[in-house]
Amino acid sequence: MKNFMSAAIALDAAKAASMNYAGIVTDHDPGDGDHVVPGELRRFLARLRLLHGVPFSYLVPDADLLPIESIRFFYIDRAWTDALVQGALSVGTISSADRAQLEAVYPHIRDDVDETERTVRTPRGEKRLADAGGTITGFILRSRAVSGWPNLHVRAYSRDLLKDDELTTVAESDPDRMKVLRMERLAPAVLLVLFDGVPAVVHIEEPRQGIQFGVRFDTDAPPAQRSAKVQMRDNANGNPVPPADDVTAANSVDVPFRRNAPGVINLAELRKRLAARAPNANGALEANEYALQMLRFPYRQVFGDPKDLEGKKFYGLDQFKATVSLVAWKSTVAAKVNGVNP
Repeated sequence: MKNFMSAAIALDAAKAASMNYAGIVTDHDPGDGDHVVPGELRRFLARLRLLHGVPFSYLVPDADLLPIESIRFFYIDRAWTDALVQGALSVGTISSADRAQLEAVYPHIRDDVDETERTVRTPRGEKRLADAGGTITGFILRSRAVSGWPNLHVRAYSRDLLKDDELTTVAESDPDRMKVLRMERLAPAVLLVLFDGVPAVVHIEEPRQGIQFGVRFDTDAPPAQRSAKVQMRDNANGNPVPPADDVTAANSVDVPFRRNAPGVINLAELRKRLAARAPNANGALEANEYALQMLRFPYRQVFGDPKDLEGKKFYGLDQFKATVSLVAWKSTVAAKVNGVNP
């Protein structure tokens, strides 16, 4: 009687060996924990999960989906990124035995990559977060603010507990603040940010570095008619002229620009206008008083619940209710497709 090994026996043996794979090859690193996947490969796959190396045309297939001066919030489909990881791993599988071994080991790989994706970006001094991965959300911002302020601050919170203008030193390891998994400029004016979880509110803020001077635009005017203004301060104490949170004709002056030089401020003329109208200026402004008038704190844009009325909800998505019946919706779609008015 001849001894032989069939394909079925070989495949069963490969599967049985794979079951003990994790216990055999587990790397015990006191600084990085216990993992089955080698560190270099683990970090590469985690970066894939965070869309590193994914062509921008796959993220935004058409420029009209991301107009100038716009922001788009999104969820990441875990099934899509898991398929991306599996596709990278499949490059090394040749035979059925290879594929069977990968299938048996993949749960260990997935757990390792889930943990590592939270450590790809670790700010200095931050507590290491090593829990399993969860829902990933984020946004893509296309704006002059990205190119004008390369060091924009982005913070996301699971609960809206801060006033819109309140300063905070809450770290990303705090339970109420969402960890930023990735924050990168994909182009001079395009910023991609990924969060570990679903935020209730997001803050995007100019960097708080040094003294900043600036002007504001009258947002109440139509876009084509908006003019730059400087909100005046009381020359005696530096307090903004009321209302502090709004720019009006009574508490601001128009910013003059140099002739034939759009965007270049005529500082001498602006100084005259401020001296004539600022409280307690008495028709003159010294250099330090002029600086006080032009001082502007970093601007913060709040997305979510800017009025802090609800405290927990991200926009009103959970309040949406359908008001059109399914039958009416189907007839409308059918009419539009056929080019007929319903």
